[in-house]
Amino acid sequence: MSSGASATERQPSQGSAGLTRLKDQLRGNPLVFLLVAGAASIAIIAALLMWAQSPDYRVLYSNLSQADGGSIINELDTRGVPYRFSQGGQALLVPANRVHTLRLQLAEQGLPEGGNVGFELMENQAFGISQFAEQINYQRGLEGELSRSMESLGPVNAARVHLALAKDSVFVRDREPAKASVVLSLHAGRVLGEGQINSIVHMVSSSVPDLAADAVTVVDQDGRLLTAPESNGLGLDGTQLDYVAEVERSYQRRIESILAPILGSKNVKAQVTAQVDFSRREETSERYAPNQPPNEAAVRSRQSSINYSGSDDLAGGIPGALSNTPPGAAPSPVANPPEGEEDGEGEQAGEDTPQATSNLNRDDVINYEVDRRIAHVQHRSGQVERLSAAVVVNYRPTPDEQGVMQPTPLSEAEIEQIERLVRQAMGFSQARGDEIAVVNSPFTQSGPEIEPLEWWQQPDVQQLALNLGRYLLVGLAILLLYLLILRPLIKRATQAPQPATQPAPTFQTRVGGEDEQSAPADGREDETTYDKPRRARKASGYEDNLKDLREMAEEDPRMVAMIVRSWMNKHE
Repeated sequence: MSSGASATERQPSQGSAGLTRLKDQLRGNPLVFLLVAGAASIAIIAALLMWAQSPDYRVLYSNLSQADGGSIINELDTRGVPYRFSQGGQALLVPANRVHTLRLQLAEQGLPEGGNVGFELMENQAFGISQFAEQINYQRGLEGELSRSMESLGPVNAARVHLALAKDSVFVRDREPAKASVVLSLHAGRVLGEGQINSIVHMVSSSVPDLAADAVTVVDQDGRLLTAPESNGLGLDGTQLDYVAEVERSYQRRIESILAPILGSKNVKAQVTAQVDFSRREETSERYAPNQPPNEAAVRSRQSSINYSGSDDLAGGIPGALSNTPPGAAPSPVANPPEGEEDGEGEQAGEDTPQATSNLNRDDVINYEVDRRIAHVQHRSGQVERLSAAVVVNYRPTPDEQGVMQPTPLSEAEIEQIERLVRQAMGFSQARGDEIAVVNSPFTQSGPEIEPLEWWQQPDVQQLALNLGRYLLVGLAILLLYLLILRPLIKRATQAPQPATQPAPTFQTRVGGEDEQSAPADGREDETTYDKPRRARKASGYEDNLKDLREMAEEDPRMVAMIVRSWMNKHE
């Protein structure tokens, strides 16, 4: 037991002795401290540089499905790209300088798939697949392609499409038209306008055979039906209301832009109300005008009837030129006989001459074209029926006697000039029933205006200052490490050893014929004042010591006086 105890007691003593020797070696070799401090400084500088040069992370994708997230992370690990997750794991972050490059590279790999399978499903079909399975794959591919197209829209975050394809039949009554349902998940704070909803409906109806636009139903993530007509009490849909608002804004901008150079952009406000007719009408009118003069009128038909009766027979005989020749003119019954003829001959001639026509009737019936005009007019939808404009003009600031700007109302001439400008800008029409009201009134200050940020408050400048601050902090840390740690160690390691200072001379007294050196009063040897090598060199005798004292007294009499004084104090 005693030997074991002694062994255990020797082991700590040996360990402490080794540790003491190691400490003595480290103290005796200052280069070790220099190397340790240099390595620590290099490590700190490298860590600071890595912190300063750490990239700024941006969102690569957000709201990824688990399958897409795993595929993207595997691809990033393969490419050696660092990534992070935002709080909650909803977004995947990568270095800002590689966001767009990674998106293009991942898109080339088909990532993210988004959970929608497109027509690539038709590429890997098994041989001998049934017609029913092929039809199902086609329907799934069409739904996936439509979902991808909708997700490319700005407000849409995700989309799902359900199609009920048309069923053909040889019987018309058994045919079923196609129908579609669309479920949209919008981004936070985003809404779809009437025009965007209509574009989605027409995109689906144009992509599916035998699908009418009325058979497409669009629903958002809150279950609201987006394709239902809005009930606004006017019988107008969203597109018509947007058109009316755009017409009113157009006239408002015209009025304010024409008055801004005269009054200032902040001294005039205008509002315009437009009544727009969206009804669609078609008119067909037929008008009859009085008949034109006979020489200009258009003859539709003409009918002539002649009744002839007399002693002569009408034309007869064999058809030909002679038969068709009309009879000769009958001699007048009152005509005188020619000279040289007797009355008998005249009587005989009168008997042979045919008698005159007894009756001749002629009827002409002419039908003229009726003067008629037919007009078919189709009225354009969206015509402006009436405009009402209200313009408020601020008082004009004018200096008073003390030079202070005071608001002053405009004169009547200026108000009339402004009203004429407004009439010309809006296209005033009295026949249409337009109205204009111009009011001159002082404006009230609703609140302080938002002033633009100073240059040093801009986000870009602050980000640049933050980056510069990082590098300045690294530089300051490097400077402090050099001044406080490295420089003292380097100076200590490279400084040459100084020669030992000469100790104060010792005085020897001869007592009993022997030389005896003075010692301290406490009987101990003072290593600082009693140097053995020097005493060996100065052991030449009393004369050498006295010579040294004289030289010291001549060089530094003050120190000699201090030594003598110390002797006196010791003897007392």
